[in-house]
Amino acid sequence: MKKTRYVRKPMPYKIAIEFSDAEEAWFWFVRSERARREGAKLSQSVSNQTRPCEPDDIYRAVMRIYARGAISGEQLKTLAEYGWRESPPDARVVEEERAFLMWDDALDRLSTELKSKGIIRHGTPYSECG
Repeated sequence: MKKTRYVRKPMPYKIAIEFSDAEEAWFWFVRSERARREGAKLSQSVSNQTRPCEPDDIYRAVMRIYARGAISGEQLKTLAEYGWRESPPDARVVEEERAFLMWDDALDRLSTELKSKGIIRHGTPYSECG
């Protein structure tokens, strides 16, 4: 009997574009999650550019820092609320001052996690120029 031979298809070359910061990565995750909930199937894009991770990697990173106690439940709720709104809290609005501080601290801690995974850039664009 003849054996079926499986040959791997070559994957098209794609350039992984890192996120500039944790906020950009978080909003990308939330948009992806919204699309998923609306029934979209998340698959690889047909363009030559892609992200260095899957949306679930961002979720797992947030849950890791939450499980370690690096961010609080209130910070997690703030990330979810303002992420779903696709707008960060505004420090100039009195009602959003506390949320802004929580948002900023949570994203700072998430930034450290995502940098270690190669998901966001190290440094700023200005430091790469000189």
